[in-house]
Amino acid sequence: MATYVNNLRLKEITTGDEDGTWGTSTNTNLELVTDGFSYGTKQFASDANETFTMPDGTADATRGFYLKFTSAGSLTATRTATLGPNTVSKVWVIENATTGSQSISIKQGSGAEITITNGSKAMVVTDGAGAGAAVFNANPTESGAGTVTSVQVAGGSTGLTYSGGPITGSGTITMAGTLGVANGGTGATTLTANNVLLGNGTSAPLAVAPSTSGNLLTSNGSTWQSTAPSGQPDPTLTGVGVTATEGQFLVATAGSITITLPASPSAGNFVIIKDGTGAAATTSFTVGRNGSNIASSATDLTFDKNFAEITMTYINGSIGWSV
Repeated sequence: MATYVNNLRLKEITTGDEDGTWGTSTNTNLELVTDGFSYGTKQFASDANETFTMPDGTADATRGFYLKFTSAGSLTATRTATLGPNTVSKVWVIENATTGSQSISIKQGSGAEITITNGSKAMVVTDGAGAGAAVFNANPTESGAGTVTSVQVAGGSTGLTYSGGPITGSGTITMAGTLGVANGGTGATTLTANNVLLGNGTSAPLAVAPSTSGNLLTSNGSTWQSTAPSGQPDPTLTGVGVTATEGQFLVATAGSITITLPASPSAGNFVIIKDGTGAAATTSFTVGRNGSNIASSATDLTFDKNFAEITMTYINGSIGWSV
């Protein structure tokens, strides 16, 4: 009489059995052996624990090497999947693909169980010890944490400096400094906002500050600097009171307004002011000194000459703006 006591529940034909039909049984056995290396899916039919038994001599997903568990509905707590029979000793890779974000517990008998979190996979082995059968985690693990004999720290060609080496067993590697120009860096720890950077070989770049409003970046043949534009600037027409900026050319198109000179001027700063309508003699406008003298006097300038144009240049704190 045939038995099914092996670990894949294959039919074991006794001597003299199945005369003329043993070939069919053998082919079935071979197919079930290949199922032991295959992929299978089993489903929790409800939100409850369930037993999944490998049947005798019949194809079933429980026999698969990779066994994926799903659920017909959402699980509300950790549910147990019992692998039967409890005499089967086998290796499985089990995936928890159930819905409800719950873990599942894999057991065989009253022995140890393995818990697999939702969405995770684990390699497990059953010992097939009968009523007390246990399930063990068979995931590969590293052999040990390892040790460090010696690690030397050096900057190499990066242009950075290091400290802390050599390290033996434990320690800290500290990286400091800046990345040099030769290695694609700037060689500087900070770059001032709005400055223009100039090449400086393999050293940190040079910087040119914007300086006075209206300045231009000009060359002296070997380097660059921020300088006031040469020649007369383009005129700006205004019919309302404004505060001039250094190097500005303002043309008044209305009387009874105030054109205020720049605050905190530097020696050499200039402003050009013109009566644009030829009406200054009858409807004058004011040039406000803004805290600086005008022609050594602490008074504002009354502009009352028709079509006149004046250039006001700042000299010093005593003279102020020279007209």
